[in-house]
Amino acid sequence: MSTTPLTVRGAELLKEELTRLKHKERPAVITAIAEARAQGDLSENAEYDAAKERQGFIEGRIAELESKLAQAQIIDPSQIEKDGRVVFGTTVDLADIESDQRMSYQIVGEDEADLKENKISISSPIARALIGKSVGDVAVVHAPGGARQVEILDVRYL
Repeated sequence: MSTTPLTVRGAELLKEELTRLKHKERPAVITAIAEARAQGDLSENAEYDAAKERQGFIEGRIAELESKLAQAQIIDPSQIEKDGRVVFGTTVDLADIESDQRMSYQIVGEDEADLKENKISISSPIARALIGKSVGDVAVVHAPGGARQVEILDVRYL
């Protein structure tokens, strides 16, 4: 069984979603199914079909979240040895060599990735190029738009 890396915050978010699905969404869809059944003929009952479809989605998502949490390796970046290297969970400040554009990303698990929040997946091209590098190193990022060079300005263990 392989493990899935998650930050502490990422694990909390998955647990919150699981709790919401189990204690709010699941009971609500069961009620909706019971109400649709009470209307009579199920063969032409759109509400029943929609509720059953929603139930299938909820049950599938619950199973998926339980599996992910069971396989999770929760990593707290603040507890990692601070040796200046880029590792899972660290926040990295970068500068594009060509354009001098500055950016900052936290390297997180696939389920946590959100570019709007500057969180990139460990499996993304930029994260793969940065892992193991230190402040002052130049990494070559092979992205769909071509290769780019970025310099690591700072590595933070937040």
